[in-house]
Amino acid sequence: MSQNRDNEIKGYIERITFQSEETGFTVARLKEVGRRDLTVIVGAMPSIQEGEVVVCKGSWKNDKNFGWQFQVNDYEVELPSTIAGIKKYLGSGMIKGIGNAFAERIVKYFGKDTLQVIDQSPDKLVEVDGIGKKRVAVIKSHWKDQRAIREVMMFLQSQGISPMYAQKIYKQYGDLAIAKVQANPYHLSKDIYGIGFKTADKIAQKLGILKDADERVDAGVEFVLF
Repeated sequence: MSQNRDNEIKGYIERITFQSEETGFTVARLKEVGRRDLTVIVGAMPSIQEGEVVVCKGSWKNDKNFGWQFQVNDYEVELPSTIAGIKKYLGSGMIKGIGNAFAERIVKYFGKDTLQVIDQSPDKLVEVDGIGKKRVAVIKSHWKDQRAIREVMMFLQSQGISPMYAQKIYKQYGDLAIAKVQANPYHLSKDIYGIGFKTADKIAQKLGILKDADERVDAGVEFVLF
């Protein structure tokens, strides 16, 4: 493998070999389009799931023990669009009520429309052999939770917040994360370890908060004094 390849790669997560709950540090195998061999990607990717499509930005390094790896500095997640990716995604266990067996049946029945059906018309899942109304209710609930997490993570990363801090913010605020950050991003410097006034200020500027806003003045005074 040449280290001169583009520093942006895209593919779906074939498998996750390691993921730290505390730091989000992840080692995974990426299936790139047009490449037979899997690509090893490493970095802080706390929210990724097997089967998801990820666009990774970073750099190549040749580890003396593990060979060529792509060090991920930033990434974006997309829902899988291929049959193989959808099966992997649903079979990963991230959605309670769907394991490998049901993932196989659901994708065989709905094909590439599977995720759209689950998202917009989940009651149609009863058409799949072995899936009853109780299981559909469980799937709907967990799909809603996962969608909320994805939306929060995407919003936070769009504001220049790293995946690692995005995970911490979500753990702190839960589904209220977007509203909390929009209302007063300066609270992040108090509530999230590792985020100081300068980082919170950058986020505030991205959100369009004026430089003479009361919340910025208050946070700035507190930063200078303490």
